[in-house]
Amino acid sequence: MADTHHISRATYDRLFEEHRDLTTRGRVEIAEIIETARLMGDLKENGDYHAAKEEQGKMAGRIAHLAGILENCEITERGAGDTVAPGTIVELRYEGDSTTERMLYGSIEEQQGDVDVVSPGSPLGQALEGKAAGETATFEAPNGSPLTVEIVSIQG
Repeated sequence: MADTHHISRATYDRLFEEHRDLTTRGRVEIAEIIETARLMGDLKENGDYHAAKEEQGKMAGRIAHLAGILENCEITERGAGDTVAPGTIVELRYEGDSTTERMLYGSIEEQQGDVDVVSPGSPLGQALEGKAAGETATFEAPNGSPLTVEIVSIQG
């Protein structure tokens, strides 16, 4: 079973519109570009044709990715910011560090500006779920050692 993507209504609407556009206008447009390139002659040495086919493959990948998100999503609304939940921005301080990091807790499709995203399914994400400001969360780093973070603040 695919992972559930927690996204806002605005992100759902944006992704839905992008999917619709790519499966209609996008496919027609790339087919026309391929046909024009095909008419230029020998396909083995036709750079325009190969570039268009590559673009078609990228578009097909994006369409499949969007379809997967749209089929396996849960629309969430940002709460009051009392606890870590999908769509919240969390300010964290790693144990032993004096600086903080801001991260969006949720789907990469929700990314805003330069704020990094932490997935709810990641070890850090699982440790943060439901925690409140002032609490700590411990998770296992990729090298197997435990890491602890303090939740400095949460913005809904």
